[in-house]
Amino acid sequence: MLTFHLVVMGVSGCGKTSVAAALAKRLGLVMVDGDDLHTPESVAKMRAGIPLDDTDRWPWLDRIGAYLAQGDATHTGRIVACSALKRAYRDRLRQHTQQLYFVFLDGSDELIRKRLVERKGHYMHPELLDSQLRTLERPQPDEHDIICLNISASVDALADQALQVLQSLRAQTPRVS
Repeated sequence: MLTFHLVVMGVSGCGKTSVAAALAKRLGLVMVDGDDLHTPESVAKMRAGIPLDDTDRWPWLDRIGAYLAQGDATHTGRIVACSALKRAYRDRLRQHTQQLYFVFLDGSDELIRKRLVERKGHYMHPELLDSQLRTLERPQPDEHDIICLNISASVDALADQALQVLQSLRAQTPRVS
């Protein structure tokens, strides 16, 4: 049985959790929000409007990688909503598992800022968006495992687009059992 994993990535407010949940439902895979794997200390920093740094992020990325690797052990695919803002972060996740694909949700700063301001009950301050945008390293052409989508489409349309591209990518990737 082929196992594959998805990381739905992008800055806060781009729709990672919604798109990841839609993909998990369509694919029958388990999904976790990377926000749930932050330490209480990291959540407190973000609540206070303090951006996370690499010291906060490396252990968090390793927890996400371990979650994905559990799927390898049980031959079940998994989906994670995770910012994965830097290439080094994506590379760190790639070290934990095989057959990993990323869905990068990209859009205008104005649309993302609007969504953050309208979002209720989340600890991420809209003021932290500028920090995330400065940290973001957009996927490079040699990162062949990334599907780039524009967030101006609906969640259902984004999930459909991701699945279509994922089928094409998986057809080009050697099968690993």
